[in-house]
Amino acid sequence: MIRRITFKFFFYIVTIIICIIFIPALILPQKIVLFGGKILGYWIKFCLYFFLSVRVEVKGIENIPKNNPFFIASLHQSLFETFFLQTIFNSPIFILKKELLKIPIFGWHLKKIGSIPIERDKISKGNLDFYEKIISTTISTKRPILIFPQATRISVDEKIPFKKGASKIYDKLKFNCVPVALNSGIVWPKSGKLKSNKTITVSILKHIPPGLKPEDFHKQIENVLYNELESIR
Repeated sequence: MIRRITFKFFFYIVTIIICIIFIPALILPQKIVLFGGKILGYWIKFCLYFFLSVRVEVKGIENIPKNNPFFIASLHQSLFETFFLQTIFNSPIFILKKELLKIPIFGWHLKKIGSIPIERDKISKGNLDFYEKIISTTISTKRPILIFPQATRISVDEKIPFKKGASKIYDKLKFNCVPVALNSGIVWPKSGKLKSNKTITVSILKHIPPGLKPEDFHKQIENVLYNELESIR
């Protein structure tokens, strides 16, 4: 219990401090704030190891395309992947709920790094321009889009149907899709206590090339990620 409390205290307090330190960077070039995001990614890895004896294993780095553009479709179980994936990929562009941009300090940083907001279950001008924003942002920044096809954090044991957003992005972008499976929920569950003395595995799988029908891609990405989850959880 003491280890869990200590982890939460140091992780959240230092995260807030880092965000405050980088407030002046909001008026400086974007790459400075992106660097702050990577710091947070390494910070969460350090805290998990130092306070909870949790190791992080990354598999499949060789599967990240080196020359061709791509986007990332990742499972989502905890706050861990939101921070840590920034250390693996080239400062990915987040697709997130519009409400997150309204959070003081944290939301300012999300906006500065080019996150693309969407209003869930609404028809709005912003949502109508959503895919055009993704295309233009990806081309201009040469950074990969990061999407969580489950659209919310879920338990490591749950297998909910994927939303159609990932297949629409795949169809519009016509880029490779890099699937990322992970089991962070065994340590940091959506509800429940933090666990210690475990290993979080992040598995980067072989990319899915463009050209599939959206419905075929949807089935493939769901099967690939859930099958990999079975092998690592």
